[in-house]
Amino acid sequence: MKVAVVKETFPGERRVGLVPASVPLLIKAGLDVLVESRAGEAAGFADQLYLDKGAKIAATRDDAFGAEIIVQVRSLGANRKAGREDLSRLRSGQVLLGMCDPLGEPGAVDEIAKTGATLFALELIPRTTRAQSMDVLSSMATIVGYRAVLLAAMELPKVFPMLMTAAGTLNAAKAFVIGAGVAGLQAIATAKRLGATVRAYDQRPICKEQVESVGGKFVELPLEAGEAQDKGGYAKQQDEEFYRKQRELLGKVIAECDVVITTAAIPGKPSPLLVTAEAVAAMNAGSVIVDLAAERGGNCALTKADERVVAHGVTILGPTNLASDAPTHASQMFSANVNSLLQHIVKAGKLELNREDEIIRDTMATHDGQITNARIREALGTT
Repeated sequence: MKVAVVKETFPGERRVGLVPASVPLLIKAGLDVLVESRAGEAAGFADQLYLDKGAKIAATRDDAFGAEIIVQVRSLGANRKAGREDLSRLRSGQVLLGMCDPLGEPGAVDEIAKTGATLFALELIPRTTRAQSMDVLSSMATIVGYRAVLLAAMELPKVFPMLMTAAGTLNAAKAFVIGAGVAGLQAIATAKRLGATVRAYDQRPICKEQVESVGGKFVELPLEAGEAQDKGGYAKQQDEEFYRKQRELLGKVIAECDVVITTAAIPGKPSPLLVTAEAVAAMNAGSVIVDLAAERGGNCALTKADERVVAHGVTILGPTNLASDAPTHASQMFSANVNSLLQHIVKAGKLELNREDEIIRDTMATHDGQITNARIREALGTT
């Protein structure tokens, strides 16, 4: 059985689904590894590095799609335009592993289902101990949180650490991170390492200990929330009255900060509005907001996806693909996650799809021409 990694076609995407270090592990599992020519080049992995590890190079994309298992970073859904060109290459009995925004773009999953291919939507990996080594979202969020702080540091007209010099004392920058998931925690830790004083907020009280463990001070707001998080560990959507009070209270904290990084996103839903235009206007000129929820509308009222906006002297950035800006390590982590999943579904070179297994059941989006995931069917209104 062959597994192939193909070159990414999403504009500006530099990651690759499998790195050379994963090849021997997959060969040991009984798989032949095929790599589309130059698939890893943008991430720093030349074809020869794959050859040295025992992979074979596919001269064309069609040759790569001849494999029984295809690995992509961005499949259709997460690659809305160019990804459609691969639909005709998919076939019944073939397995596709990739990120495809299944809850945000369920129609794309339906299109893949009609090809007969079995789709594993990597965003749906359950957040359990057993599946931790396969958790692509957490891996990519680690990179994103780190890069967000670097972006802010480059834009801020101040330095992050407190410096005591012969020319006087420079006060440390004040950073505020909203959302203490994986990206938020990495942002807190990175900002702290750079010398900023860091505060953080999350509607989930359980996050307080995690925030403090990476050097941040947890901001507690006098708010009463319903159930704070869902079964996957994500912050659960609240009613509009909760968000109205939250925005009002957060605005007072935001006004005191030099850097604000927002990370609050709900799978398949618009991002909650947390930073109002009035809150931006109350910030000091030169302050920076990095909105990591920009792809689904943003946590800041003035965010524009993948654009640099300046309002009231405040710079607002809305990057949507920060993980691709560190493609070598992002690909290394993504590949390790995919390798773990492949080891789980391939035994002695043969595909074993035990749908009683939680990992397979939750991650499998399509099979035999049908959408098999209940959450995706619900998003399509076909439950």
